Amino acid sequence: MGSAKNKSSAARKARIEEMRRAERARERRNRILTIAASVVVVAGLVVGGVVLIQSQSDDSDTAASDSKSTGKFVTGADGVKTWQGKLTQNHVTTDVKYPMEPPVGGDHNQVWMNCNGDVYAKEIPRVNAVHSLEHGAVWVTYTSKADKADVDALAEKVKKTPYTLMSPDEEQKDPIMLSAWGHQRTVTGADDPNVDKFFETYVQGKQTPEPGAACTGGLSQ
Repeated sequence: MGSAKNKSSAARKARIEEMRRAERARERRNRILTIAASVVVVAGLVVGGVVLIQSQSDDSDTAASDSKSTGKFVTGADGVKTWQGKLTQNHVTTDVKYPMEPPVGGDHNQVWMNCNGDVYAKEIPRVNAVHSLEHGAVWVTYTSKADKADVDALAEKVKKTPYTLMSPDEEQKDPIMLSAWGHQRTVTGADDPNVDKFFETYVQGKQTPEPGAACTGGLSQ
């Protein structure tokens, strides 16, 4: 049993590392192309991009007003709550009122929060964090009621784990919560075995709408 678990963990780590290498390669190619591009071409792209983004944003805002996440959480025997219903995925430029806290999906900003083991000291925009969940990230959140030792230990775990992020959230019900796209659970502390289990299951897990999408190059505090 231990051997099978170790093989599964090793395979997951290898898959994440392969995606990180591919992402770094894409970033290097993008930098080379940017340097090689002329000022005129760059200016043209910027102007065209602004027009295109504005047009897409207008369309997205209209779609978002007609499409909202609906459903409810259903708690499994393992303590993980799974959202049963519809989670919309429109890009919007306005704030979103989510039916759960922290949100586990729904309409979101077109820019994601950096989630390559990023630990944020202040609360982050939910509309950007939800985009990170869409990319397969696990979001660790905590309130001021959480023990500082647990917060520090969880922060160290997040820093070592690609496709994760962490931030405070005073609006959530419990001191420490873990969220992925469509899934959420409460944990008692950093040493709760359910922390590792949740990470192993949902970091780039089967629930990910956009597996392998970037967790860098987005929004950062």
